[in-house]
Amino acid sequence: MPAVVIPIGAGRPLQAKDRGYWSLLEVAQPCRRPVPYGILLTDRETGELTLRLGDLQLFEELDEQDIDFLKALPVDLEQKGREMGGLRLMDWLEDGLSHFLRVSDREAIAYGDAREAVDRLFDEHVDSTIRPFISHLPVYSLRAAATKFGEGMDSEQEGWVRAPEKLRLSEGMFVAYVVGRSMEPLIPDGSACIFRAPVTGSRKGRLLLIEKAGETDFASRYTVKRYARQGALAESAEREGAIRLEPLNREFPAFDLTSDEFRVIAEFVQVLRS
Repeated sequence: MPAVVIPIGAGRPLQAKDRGYWSLLEVAQPCRRPVPYGILLTDRETGELTLRLGDLQLFEELDEQDIDFLKALPVDLEQKGREMGGLRLMDWLEDGLSHFLRVSDREAIAYGDAREAVDRLFDEHVDSTIRPFISHLPVYSLRAAATKFGEGMDSEQEGWVRAPEKLRLSEGMFVAYVVGRSMEPLIPDGSACIFRAPVTGSRKGRLLLIEKAGETDFASRYTVKRYARQGALAESAEREGAIRLEPLNREFPAFDLTSDEFRVIAEFVQVLRS
């Protein structure tokens, strides 16, 4: 299918109830047109700042001083956002930026999730290039992920989604939606989650995406659980050598499966969007 960026909120209802302001950062090199560099978004009520800045590869022939300045900029802006608040930071940028770094007039925006809004604005105004496993990860349904990463077969993906800036990506990572409350509060119901395949080394204590053999109900066939322990369990265990799979939510029971009753597909990395 064509390489396409999909809105990660498409799998759940999105209520654009929060309001804030966003601005576009640009870098103006001598004798060149300004190049879009990043997005700043500030919540109007809380003052919380969310930002995404581009890659230095967007620019040509930067001198060493400018490169050092741009490398330090994300940390500097985040620190100033915490100290000053996002609205005061926007005021400071609008009043004091140099000719090299420019900021647009702020615009009001309604959004449901700040990070999702920033990523969308970044794709629209800064850089929409899909760089597989560098800036973006593939999105699969759980069934497609089980085929792709469990059996080594081709599987149709839904598209690409921009990954968190500070997450180190690798091939075998993907995004899928997890439905259900058994892994709350870490994984809220309906969350888009990042997984990594294959799973190597000891599985004990790790959160794994698992396919249960013989289960015909799709809602129950794929699950995320903590791989607790192996071998004979408590005295009440009916089957020696079973694996205990545990939820994080104590409202849901743990259960035991033998190795021929389930297949490990991937390891949970983090929630991308909840």
